[in-house]
Amino acid sequence: MELSSLGAINRHMSAKKCVLSAVISIRNEETQLEDCLSTLNFADEIVVLLDDCTDGSRDIATQFTNRVINGDWQLEGDRRNAAIDACCGDWIFEIDADERVPGPLGAEIRRVAESSSYDWHGIPVDNYIGNRLVRYGWGGSWGKSQYPGLFRKSVKRWGRQRLHPALDLRGREGPTLTHRLNHYVDRDISDMLRRLDSYTSARAKDIREHGDGGSYAGNIRRFFTRFWKCYVTRRGYREGKYGLLISLFAGLYPILSFIKAELEGD
Repeated sequence: MELSSLGAINRHMSAKKCVLSAVISIRNEETQLEDCLSTLNFADEIVVLLDDCTDGSRDIATQFTNRVINGDWQLEGDRRNAAIDACCGDWIFEIDADERVPGPLGAEIRRVAESSSYDWHGIPVDNYIGNRLVRYGWGGSWGKSQYPGLFRKSVKRWGRQRLHPALDLRGREGPTLTHRLNHYVDRDISDMLRRLDSYTSARAKDIREHGDGGSYAGNIRRFFTRFWKCYVTRRGYREGKYGLLISLFAGLYPILSFIKAELEGD
C-alpha cells in the first residue's frame, strides 16, 4: 500500500466509526514486530508504516492489518508524523516495535479513549534489559519512564530530527494511565553499547545540519549534570551496575555526539 493510497483509505475508514487507532512506524523490525502487533487487538485499527524495509516486516504486518504503508523517510520525525496522519481514529495510541501492551493496559487505553475529556495522556513504562526489569534511572534521551502515547488526532506532532525529535503537544494533559507498557529496550550490555554508538551518530548528523550541539565545555558539564540526574535524582543507584551504566550512557550521549559532529563527516 503506497502513500498515494492514503486519501482513499482514510475516506473509506471515515465512513465507519473509529474511536482508537494503534500506530507503529518501523524500519526492519521482523524480529520484534509480531510480538508487538499481537498485543494491539484493543484498537479499532492498526496502522503499520514501513520505512524502507528490506526484511520480512511487511509479511508480518499484513497478518494483523490491511493498513500497511510503504515509503522512505530520512528523518524519524517525518516518519512518525506520516504514520499518525494515516490514522483514522479520534484517538491514537503510538507504540514502537520493542514495546508490548499487557492486557490490563490495553483495556485501560480503550476505556480512556472512550471516556476522556482531556487531549492526551502519559503512559508509564517498564524498561527491560534482557529479562531484567530496570525501573529506575532512565532519562536524558536514554530510555523513558513514561511518554505521551495516547492522544487525540492533531494533538501531537514530531519535529524534523533524525533521532529523539522534538515534540509539540497541544491541548490539556490528562492523568497518567495506571498500568505500564513493557519496553524491551536492550538485549544485553553489548546491545546498550551499540545503541549508544547508533544514537550518537544520528545526533551528530543533526548537529552538523542544524548547529544546535552546544559547546565542548557545555557538553562536558552536561555529562555530570545528566549523570547526577539519572543516578541520584531518578534513583538509578537502586539498579546497581545497570543503573550506573544507564547514567554513564545518558551523560556520554551529548558529548560523544558533539565530538562525532566535530571530527567525523558523512
